[in-house]
Amino acid sequence: MTDSKPADALKAHWTDALPRGLKPYAQLSRLDRPIGWQLLLLPCLMGLAVARTGYGFFWEDARYAIAFLLGAIAMRGAGCTYNDILDRDIDSKVERTRLRPLPSGAVSVKHAWVWLVAQCLFGLVALLLLPPLAQVTALLALPLVALYPFMKRITWWPQAWLGVVFSWGALVGGAAVSQGHGVPLEAIALYAGCTAWTIGYDTIYALQDREDDALVGVRSTARLFADQWRTWTSVFYVIALALWAIAAAISGASLIAAIPLSLVGAALIWPMLQSIDDTRPETALAAFKRNALIGGAVLLAFALEPLWRTLRPFLGA
Repeated sequence: MTDSKPADALKAHWTDALPRGLKPYAQLSRLDRPIGWQLLLLPCLMGLAVARTGYGFFWEDARYAIAFLLGAIAMRGAGCTYNDILDRDIDSKVERTRLRPLPSGAVSVKHAWVWLVAQCLFGLVALLLLPPLAQVTALLALPLVALYPFMKRITWWPQAWLGVVFSWGALVGGAAVSQGHGVPLEAIALYAGCTAWTIGYDTIYALQDREDDALVGVRSTARLFADQWRTWTSVFYVIALALWAIAAAISGASLIAAIPLSLVGAALIWPMLQSIDDTRPETALAAFKRNALIGGAVLLAFALEPLWRTLRPFLGA
């Protein structure tokens, strides 16, 4: 076994201090690439925030947020492990992924399956912290998650399928605080916006692999859009902003969220898109990672109104 890292891993991370035998499992779960669980967590918190508009936050929301955090880390790790098991032959042919634990031989397929089950059990613990409707909503996504690794083989739009599953947390977050009355309409609009956002940022991520993907026959929107990738990606970010504004309007937040969302587009999204040189993969990776900041800003925009309602009694307003 080698200590070599995959090309897209962080150069320095707390997982570097793990015993030699555990490091490949941390890499299999992408613990050294926290951007993944961050992007999975953000729609969950957005869904909670937008559903609390007009009411303010409650103490149980802290428990839900902890459950979302633990679930995002566990299920992102499980998803990556599952994806790597199925894609190990493809990964061995792609420069960026050939040093991942399975194609490099650092972890056996059998042990990868055991690790996958362990992570799913940890995710189950997190699921039990949520109300029944949120639990059912979360479980409905599992068949879609299981199908995701096959999408790159049969469609040019695997990024759209990723958007469907990676944004599901918006529905779970809304369901968690709906008191069993169904998923709020504003959470559904939010989910649609997050799906468009995911298509945008995952197209940027896929720019790194266009040449290798073409050689091994893997499809992506980055390949489909070709030289027009910047235009199409911009369209999906605009759609995301529009749908997020609709979610804010449905919830009653309106200008309180719409103005910050406009600032997100002008101050964060536009400069991020302009920073990408598709002949330099490192710029695509850096731009992709900036979506954690973009998502955090969107979350703040949705949280402003319920946060104000929560703090107003303490401020004497």
